[in-house]
Amino acid sequence: MQTPIAIITGAAHRLGRAFALSLARQGYAILLHYNHARDDAESTAQEIRALDVPVFLAQADLTDPLAAQGLFAVVDKSPHPLRVLVNSAGTMQRGDARTLTVDDWDATMTLNLRAPFLLAQQAARRMSETGGGLIVNVTDVAAEKAWTGFPAYTVSKAALRSLTKVLARSFAPDVRVNAIALGLVLPADDFPPEEWERLVERLPLKRPAHVDEIAAALEFLLKNEYITGQTITVDGGYSLI
Repeated sequence: MQTPIAIITGAAHRLGRAFALSLARQGYAILLHYNHARDDAESTAQEIRALDVPVFLAQADLTDPLAAQGLFAVVDKSPHPLRVLVNSAGTMQRGDARTLTVDDWDATMTLNLRAPFLLAQQAARRMSETGGGLIVNVTDVAAEKAWTGFPAYTVSKAALRSLTKVLARSFAPDVRVNAIALGLVLPADDFPPEEWERLVERLPLKRPAHVDEIAAALEFLLKNEYITGQTITVDGGYSLI
């Protein structure tokens, strides 16, 4: 039996890395996508190789549709049938709805919404031909909020949640499509520590998520093949406040 392959976008570091390592531990070959973080991608690939599973590195700017399609050229040349796509890559830029530029709006929507859609299209075609699979979109509790400091990001994640349902109906029964909605996990490098601590203190569980807790949600979706069109919220109660 051929080893199946999983595509994880934004897999060089942070949550993408956790998803890639989790899937590797379950025996999947890994297509590890990155854009700028080549050194981190190489480091993550070394960890995956240590697990004795195949790993393929693929650099692509996912805002370019042709570059995004290049990921599947790598898959098509490999001996591994595609079974999993995790749309983990994204951007979270601050802004003000009164002054947000068209370029900034489009940049967020292109990476956070259009790219997952185009990648899902390509993945579903291959999965349907080779026995089905699972697509997981990484969204955010922001989809249910009105974060005025991140207008484009908030709208993109709300739209991604809706897209998850549309694709789940469209791609059934061969391909399941679900989402994982995050709360506080890892602060951005430029996020003020005092602001992070303030947000964490508001949470009912009083701590950010561990990356392995987020990866466990992916493992659950892989194992339960009767779930599609759903968003699994892993947020420590953030959606309650």
